[in-house]
This record gives sequence, structure tokens and C-alpha cells, in this order.
Amino acid sequence: MGNKYDFDAVIDRRETFAVKHEMLPKGAPEDSLALWVADMDFAVAPEILSAMEKRLNHGIFGYTMYHSEPLKRSITDWFSRRYQWGMNPRDVFFCPGIVPAISYLLELMTEEGDGVIIQRPVYYPFTNKIEARGRKVVNSPLKYDGELYSMDFEDLEEKFKDPSVKGMILCNPHNPVGRVWTKEELKSVADFAKKYKKWIISDEIHCDLTREGITYTPFVSVAEDILDQIVVCTAPSKTFNLAGLQLSNVVIFNKEWQKKWKEYVWDVLNLSSPNPFAVEATIAAYNEGEEWLEELRGYLDGNFQYVKERLEKDLPKAKLIPSEGTYLAWMDFSAYSKDQEALEKAMHREKLALDEGYIFGEEGIGFERMNLAAPREIVQEAMDRLIRGIKGLE
Repeated sequence: MGNKYDFDAVIDRRETFAVKHEMLPKGAPEDSLALWVADMDFAVAPEILSAMEKRLNHGIFGYTMYHSEPLKRSITDWFSRRYQWGMNPRDVFFCPGIVPAISYLLELMTEEGDGVIIQRPVYYPFTNKIEARGRKVVNSPLKYDGELYSMDFEDLEEKFKDPSVKGMILCNPHNPVGRVWTKEELKSVADFAKKYKKWIISDEIHCDLTREGITYTPFVSVAEDILDQIVVCTAPSKTFNLAGLQLSNVVIFNKEWQKKWKEYVWDVLNLSSPNPFAVEATIAAYNEGEEWLEELRGYLDGNFQYVKERLEKDLPKAKLIPSEGTYLAWMDFSAYSKDQEALEKAMHREKLALDEGYIFGEEGIGFERMNLAAPREIVQEAMDRLIRGIKGLE
């Protein structure tokens, strides 16, 4: 039986103001093949397009509610159906994105100088937003044994003990290393939060994008006795390629934090309404997009397998870190060069725009992050260029 959706179609994104293709990383040639920022080069599900076309044809695009029953039900039904998370719609709040949500939450939950734990190598906006708010980054690096990543629980507990540390930003699935934390690992984090009375902001934006056989565990499922210390950030943006529509869902359990969110985000910043297309797209995605997502996940698994085979064949000293989630390949080229500047220049010589490992922290030096949410033809060309670039370092 053939596939219903075409993920092999190469779509020209030029002249659409696409950040990924028209605002390349510094130093990358203008005509570089872009596999850096985390959005997909796939068309969205036709079910989403149909919903947006229907809304477009209505012809009026006025102020639009987030707190509507059909939208909230689509969100809560999705997490209930797929992950057995009985989310209360009253606890779900709108934000244009998860990065701004984290920034706002830091403002509400901490004071200047407070410490916030992150686990590098990790999504670099965590660092940016902590520092921009005048807070202190407290790094508990992941352990890397040359093959796999794990949490350093001994170090993590020491960081939680610190009175100046107020909480932690957790990334699950982890970007960029691709770990989907197990129930046991998440339980250990929750136990530390409970023991030391610290909060957790859990960024779970990639939760739907797991590899075959891998199970995502919502953090709330291991922390039901400390929900007042937890905020969970989710969105349809990575799952369904809707980042430009700017709708994220922030799940806040603590009633005092909910009050602060309303006072700051709604009243001060005046951010409470999504655009009408975001609402229709989200409802369609969560209600009708499951079949598209399952085909996408299989296609992404194929892209990861292709990259693994190419590296084994052509760059045997390189390592593709086993991916459990996200569509971001995290590749270790330190056996070829530990000079990140040389690695970056090699990519640019081959007109390949990736995210350089060092931007995720010094633990990422010698690594490259490649976005594999692209047609196989593009991934093949990218690997040709990458392999030439790395061989040129020898």
C-alpha cells in the first residue's frame, strides 16, 4: 500500500521570507543548502490547508479568541488520546512561541541574579533568555560516553541544592542530542524538584516527533504531587510545521502563577489572542493530522537511517548520536577535528548551512546539528557536501 502524503516533493521556498533560507547563519554563502533552523521543508497536511482555505474564503480576519471550546478541546483531546494526559483546558494559556513563554515565565518566577539550571549541550535560546532577564545560567552538563547521552544526576542534585538556584528548564525530547527521557529519568528530576522545592519549566515542543519504538513521557505524569511547581510548554509548530503561525500552549497549574501570567502577559504585554489562521490550523492539525504525522515519522526515520549509513560508509570515525526524538541529527566529528572554526568553514566551503555545535555550549564543540525534515533528495545532497567538507579537513 502506497503512502498517502508526498514528503519527497521539493518545494522552492525562495521569496517567501523564510528565515531558514533567507537569513542564513553568519558566514554561510547566500546560495547554501539550508538545514539549520528547526522548521520543515515539507508542505503541511492537506487537512490543515483545507481548514485555512475555508477561513481565508470567509474574508474577515478580526480579533480571534484562544479561549474557545473547539480549540481547547482539540489540544486536550490530542494529549489525552496519544499520551493519556488529562489536561485541564483552564490550565492552558496562549503564547506566540515557547521561547517568549520561557522569557515571560522567568520574569514571573524569578528575580535578577537567581540561578536557573540547564543541561548543555542544549537549545541555545535557553541561555539567551536567562541572561537577557539578568538571571544566572547554572549548567549541569549531560554526560557523553562517546556514544550516548545521559543526565548527570549527582551533579544535577548538587545544582538543585544551591539556594540561589530557583528552578530548571528541562528539554524533553532534548534538543539537540535527541534523547527522549525515560520515565525513571524524569522521576529523578521531579524528586529533586520536590526535595529542594524548585520549579521546572518543561519544554516538550518535540514530543510528537519520536523514532519508532520510542515512547515520550509527559513530565506531569511523574510529578503529579508537585504540579504547583511545574509549567509545561507544548505547541503544534514542530509537529505540523506551523511555526510561522505563532501559537503555543503553556500549561500552568499553579493558580498564583496563572494570576501573574494574566497580569503580565495579558495586561502588560497585551498578548492573549492568536491570529485566525493559527486557530484553524491548530484545530485541524490536532483533530485530523494524525495520519499525516505517522507517515512523517516514518519518513524521518528513513532520513536518519540514510544519514547513519552514509556516515558509516564514508566517514567511519564520525558518530551520528542515536536519535530518539526530534528531526535534528546531532553528529560528532571530533575525531576529524576539534576545531569548531575549521568545521564551520568546511561546511561553508561546501555551501552547507548547519547549526554549529558550539552554539549549544562548549560541550557541543566538534559537533554539527543537521535538520533532517527535508525531502530525501535534499538530505542526500547535504550529505554529499558534508562528507566532502569533512574529508577536506584530513
